Amino acid sequence: MTITQNDTAGVTFGRRQCVIRIGNASARASWRAIIVVAALLVGAFVIAVVAVGLGKYTVAPADVLGVLTGSNTSFDRVVVLEWRMPRMLMALLIGAALGISGAIFQALTRNALGSPDIIGVTSGAYTGALIVIAGIGGGYYAVATGALIGGLVTAVLVYALSYRNGLAGFRLIVVGIAVSAVVNSVNQWIIIKIDFHTAVTASVWQQGTLSGQSWSQVLPMTVCLVVMAAILVAMGPQLPVLQMGDDAAGALGVRPDRARLAYLVVGVGLVALACGAAGPISFVALAAPQIARRLTASPGVGLVPSAVMGAVLLLVSDVIAQQVFSGSELPVGTVTVSLGGAYLIYLLISQARQR
Repeated sequence: MTITQNDTAGVTFGRRQCVIRIGNASARASWRAIIVVAALLVGAFVIAVVAVGLGKYTVAPADVLGVLTGSNTSFDRVVVLEWRMPRMLMALLIGAALGISGAIFQALTRNALGSPDIIGVTSGAYTGALIVIAGIGGGYYAVATGALIGGLVTAVLVYALSYRNGLAGFRLIVVGIAVSAVVNSVNQWIIIKIDFHTAVTASVWQQGTLSGQSWSQVLPMTVCLVVMAAILVAMGPQLPVLQMGDDAAGALGVRPDRARLAYLVVGVGLVALACGAAGPISFVALAAPQIARRLTASPGVGLVPSAVMGAVLLLVSDVIAQQVFSGSELPVGTVTVSLGGAYLIYLLISQARQR
C-alpha cells in the first residue's frame, strides 16, 4: 500500500488496485493486498474468539459471541471481559505495533534483516525499562518512558556509528548487531547487581509476557498506537520513496535524513510501547513485514499488512504459550523466539541463495 498527494476526494476502483483519496492524500493498494488484509482480519477475529474461551474454565465460541453481543450475562461475562479480553487485545495491539516498527526499520535499511530486534533497538529499550524497574520500580508509564529513552539512545548510537557519507543498510545492521551484543551484556550486569526479587521479576519480564494485562493498560496502548498511526499517515508517501534510495528520494522532493530521523523516532516509539507493556518480545518485528510482503506480492514492505500480520502472529504465539503445556504457561517471548529463530535461518539461507 502506498500513499500519494492529491487534491481530490473519493474512491477509484481499478482492475488491479483501489485508490482512496481524502483531502490532499491518497492511499493506493492492490486488490491482492486488500484481500490478504481482509482475510487476516477475519482470521484474527476467529482466533481471538477461540482464544478468550480457552483456559481452565472453558467458554464455547458461541457463548463468547453471546458475551460480546450482550445476550450472555452469566459468569462467562466476567471470564471473557474481565479476565481474558484485555490480554487478547494487548496481544493484537502489541503485535500490530511490532509489525509496523519492523516494516519501518526494514524499509529504512532496505534489508529484510533490518528489524529492531537485530539492530539492537529492542535490547536498548529493555535496558531503559530495566533501569527504571531497578531504580524506582515504576508502573507502565514509567517503564514505557524508560524503554523509549533507552531505545532512542541505542538507535541514535547505531545510526551515528554506521553513518559514513550516507547510510548503508548492511553497515547499519552489522553495527546494530555489535551494539546489541554490548547492550545485552549491560542488561545481564544490571540483573546481577540488583536485589534478588527484582532480578527474578526482571528476568521473567525479559522473556516477554502478556500475563497480568488489564483494561488500565489497554486504553493507553490503544491511544498511543492510534497517535503513532496518525503521525505515519500525516507523513504521507515518504517511506516507500525512501525505499527507492536517497538519490531518488531527493529527486522526488523528500529530504532523506530528516524523513529517516522522523521514521526512526516513530519506530523506536512503537518498540518502546510494546516493551513497556510486555517486555522485549523478539522476532515479530522481523517476521511480520516479510511474511506480509510475500502474501501480498508487494515489491516493498507495507505498514498496514505488516501491522495485521504482526497482530495475528503474536496472538497465535500467545495461544500456543498458554496451551502447549497443560497446567503451566510459557512466556510468549519464548514462543516467538522459537518460531522467529526458524524463520531467521530460512531468511538467511534464502538471501544466500539469491547472491
